[in-house]
Amino acid sequence: MARVGIVGAGAVGARLARQLLTTGVDSVAVRDPDAARARAVVDSLGDGAEHDDAEVDAPFDADVVVLAGPGGVHADHAARFLRQGHSVVSTSDDIDDVRALLALDAEARERGRTVVVGAGFAPGLTCVLAAHGAGRFDTLTEVHVAKVGTGGPACARQHHRALGRMALDWRDGGWVQRPGGSGRELSWFPDPVGAEDCYRGALPDALVIVPAFPGVQRVTARMAATRRDRLTARLPMLWPTHPEGGPGAVRVELRGLRGGATDVVVLGAMDRPAVAAGAVGAVAVQWILDQRVRRRGAAGLAELVDPLPFLAELARRGVKAAVFEGHAHRAA
Repeated sequence: MARVGIVGAGAVGARLARQLLTTGVDSVAVRDPDAARARAVVDSLGDGAEHDDAEVDAPFDADVVVLAGPGGVHADHAARFLRQGHSVVSTSDDIDDVRALLALDAEARERGRTVVVGAGFAPGLTCVLAAHGAGRFDTLTEVHVAKVGTGGPACARQHHRALGRMALDWRDGGWVQRPGGSGRELSWFPDPVGAEDCYRGALPDALVIVPAFPGVQRVTARMAATRRDRLTARLPMLWPTHPEGGPGAVRVELRGLRGGATDVVVLGAMDRPAVAAGAVGAVAVQWILDQRVRRRGAAGLAELVDPLPFLAELARRGVKAAVFEGHAHRAA
């Protein structure tokens, strides 16, 4: 009897709960600081779902705990749940969250538990695509991630903040900071999204991709943004957001050596970010329950899962990944 605790009943948490209940988990317990929202999600799920009105970091009666709420607090919550004996899946794309979650690696290994870091659209699906594409190279030298679109309101606010903060790139064996909103590149995403101008931002993808590929020389991440986004990135977000987000896409470009020659592979996927993030998080939970993760400890999905069966399971759930072959570009 598998039971999963979910903290966060927003666009991602609600979809993740439904994915879990329809694909093998016996019950889910949903917590959210907004009790009315949590009850509404539980009522929509039917049998197997229950509202847990305890404090969000109180002990859970669950096999795995998923953190699907707004970023900024995931590391503190994950540390508490880890010490209560739970494995944890975090969907956060906050760069400070991801850095602190990865720092739990030694403790998670010692406790024999898993902390999946960045189990969403990006990072998350991007990490699995990178791991899948890397298998085509004899030597992988570069990984460049780009994304467009947001999930619910919390995701939109995180996107807005990231554009105004310092970006973190991996270059020649060291970390390099660049201003958010700089480094414009025209990136091509799977149809119908098409071409979008993308810029640097405080995106955590490199933090979880670099450890998965020892020797990689360059890893960057960019996000699609408009002129208005860039001009207002350092101000509070002043416009309303769609409660369910909108269409989005991710693109992962890999460079390296194959058969003695340089080569480029571009993989991508198009979906609503909240829908894809819910599916990625649910499959990550299933991988933990089935003991299919490659190791204990805290890491991103590029390190923790065999990418091909993970992508096949996502496709079975309706998230068609690794089906786009786009145009290569050279990141600055």
